[in-house]
Amino acid sequence: MATHISKSPEQTLAFGRAFGQRAQPGAIVGLKGDLGAGKTQFVRGVALGLGATDRVHSPTFALINEYLTGRLPIFHIDLYRLETPGAILSAGLDEFFEQKIGLTLIEWFERLETAGLANIATTIIHFEVTADTERKIIDEPSA
Repeated sequence: MATHISKSPEQTLAFGRAFGQRAQPGAIVGLKGDLGAGKTQFVRGVALGLGATDRVHSPTFALINEYLTGRLPIFHIDLYRLETPGAILSAGLDEFFEQKIGLTLIEWFERLETAGLANIATTIIHFEVTADTERKIIDEPSA
């Protein structure tokens, strides 16, 4: 487990970029944290680290955004609107949990945990707001 302190959105972006540079196909990353904690900013950095040229934005209303221009395809999932385990299980996300060619990043991973799917993650990253522009980011390999 590694803990990072980000003092700005740019530092969160840089952490994501470094993560993206070392990302491997088939990885599933659970992102946990409150609204505004830096999850989407981190994903923007991951995309940069993978060399993607797509405009990265939160898929809150689309549920899934795919970015295909980098070294690996990125499947960016946001579970914010899926409030119950039943809604998550019926959303048809299985193909993204089983893919082996890209990187899957799941915002609001806590919701998958309540649906009994916590074991799909290869890494879980917690984002904690510690001040207006400061975040504690905890990167832990999944068990």
